[in-house]
Amino acid sequence: MIKKSDLKASGNPNLKKTTKEQNNNPLQEISVFKRTKVLLAKAGLDDFLIALIFVIVLAYLWPNPGVKQGTFSISNLANYGISAIFFFYGLRLSPEKFRAGLSNWKLHLTVHSATFLLFPLMVLFFHRFFRDESTELLWMGTFFLAALPSTVSSSVVMVSIARGNLPAAIFNASVSSLLGVFITPLWMGLFLSSTMGDYNLWEVIGKLMLQVLFPVLLGIALYSRLGATAERYKKQLKYFDQFIILMIVYTSFSESFAEKMFSAFSLADIVILGILMITLFFLMYFLILFISRMLGFNREDKITALFCGSKKSLVQGTVMSKVLFPLSTNLGVILLPIMLYHALQLILVSIIAQAMSKQPLVVEKE
Repeated sequence: MIKKSDLKASGNPNLKKTTKEQNNNPLQEISVFKRTKVLLAKAGLDDFLIALIFVIVLAYLWPNPGVKQGTFSISNLANYGISAIFFFYGLRLSPEKFRAGLSNWKLHLTVHSATFLLFPLMVLFFHRFFRDESTELLWMGTFFLAALPSTVSSSVVMVSIARGNLPAAIFNASVSSLLGVFITPLWMGLFLSSTMGDYNLWEVIGKLMLQVLFPVLLGIALYSRLGATAERYKKQLKYFDQFIILMIVYTSFSESFAEKMFSAFSLADIVILGILMITLFFLMYFLILFISRMLGFNREDKITALFCGSKKSLVQGTVMSKVLFPLSTNLGVILLPIMLYHALQLILVSIIAQAMSKQPLVVEKE
């Protein structure tokens, strides 16, 4: 019988080999990487948000490609990509799912009132505190954020995770994107008409209709022929959407860094802006929650109202910024509140949706 002390004394080479193999096992390293990725995803920090941070750093270090103009410049290619994004979105917009959410008018009214009325009015109320030149531009970016439509994909995903009213979420998120083509320029016209003498509301709406609405309607018209194919490749289309957004963000921040537009802002200013974005999110979240309770919404409708009404679309923001601020070197600064809000809303809503998904469902008595 071999004792443990004998093995220890003999310095068993097999034991040493096993320990060494475990320490150098590449599978263990992959496992650690996957666990880290899962933890980041649970916190709302997905690959796209990390990529956003990367392109901003890239724009700071190497802005020249983003500033260059020409037929095949990054800026022009991004403009073509915008129309492609909304064409593919239209291809995946099922008319059956769209019709399924038509009847719940109270929920629709709550979502769109929060998105296009309460949100801008709340930010407008705080305008008096941001009158100096250094903060006026950040306030303009925040007001632009407030006037934007709701997100589509992430709203629907979060409602699904939290077990809300999914057909209504699809309907409201889709309608919000279409309404934004008209309502967002109307809100922005209140300030851009005074700061930009050549601001033409109908020209802006016309450009957005051509770049956003027309591709969506074309996609819807071709849904019966190509809808199934678009649905089959939805993962690849999602990556295409994100790639175009990254291009727009890169060019926008390249122009702002090249013109030294961020020199007036410190890290403390950015942190304070982030805190203000979190505050804005929760103000809207609890206001919508209060309205939903007042209207007697059930659990599913309440979740849909909360997630569709409190979120804002980075896609629409980057697209519309190219039309609303076509020659502005301040575009990176204007987009900064939108990008911060987008990142923070994903983190916050992910946490809230996960918590709601663990709540027991209550069967309501008739």
